[in-house]
Amino acid sequence: MPDSPATDPAAGTAADPAPQPAARPRRSEAKRDAILRAALTVFLREGFAGASVDTVAATAGVGKQTVYAHFGDKEKLFLAAAQAAGGLLGDTPDAWQSPLPATGDPRADLTAAGVRILRAVLAPDAAALHRMTIAELARHPELQRLWRESAPRGTLDDLTAYFAERDRAGDLDVPEPAVAARQFALLLATEGRVRTLHGTQPLPDADYARIAAETADLILRAHRRT
Repeated sequence: MPDSPATDPAAGTAADPAPQPAARPRRSEAKRDAILRAALTVFLREGFAGASVDTVAATAGVGKQTVYAHFGDKEKLFLAAAQAAGGLLGDTPDAWQSPLPATGDPRADLTAAGVRILRAVLAPDAAALHRMTIAELARHPELQRLWRESAPRGTLDDLTAYFAERDRAGDLDVPEPAVAARQFALLLATEGRVRTLHGTQPLPDADYARIAAETADLILRAHRRT
């Protein structure tokens, strides 16, 4: 008896399974966001040492293995939550938007980018998680390495691309765009944290633009074409 079309490989595409709906990736992304929001709540409430993946999973309404599948371990989950606290989930008007606009005025472009970076770094929850990291360094030194390596790649990649394009256009002399991008972001973050005692004191609105403009000027002077 010949195979039915459902089992005969030569029967064409009739036996092929229906395509999976496109909603699955969106569900996965929504689940990841829910885990990040839950992790932020739990870490800020219980501290790094007191927080557990079980509690985060229960707060997010997912299984513990789902948390591990998305983030790997508690340390990486903590760092992802810190990034999310800075507006990387798109909850704030200053969330990063790619690509970095190029208006033809590098000072204006970098100042605008700098304000967004500062607002992300100094967002209350992001600052609180950064302070928590510092407090945990003696017991969990691995957090410092992970924190250094967890700089938002989209932000640094956009800045790197911007500096590379300005170099190609002849506006600036930037032989190492990735280095310039990292220095710009680190100068902003450090100045903002020092000015606000690591986020424990508010920064006046005018100072966001002032710090960003001063940092942009410093970087531009370093890469001015001679």
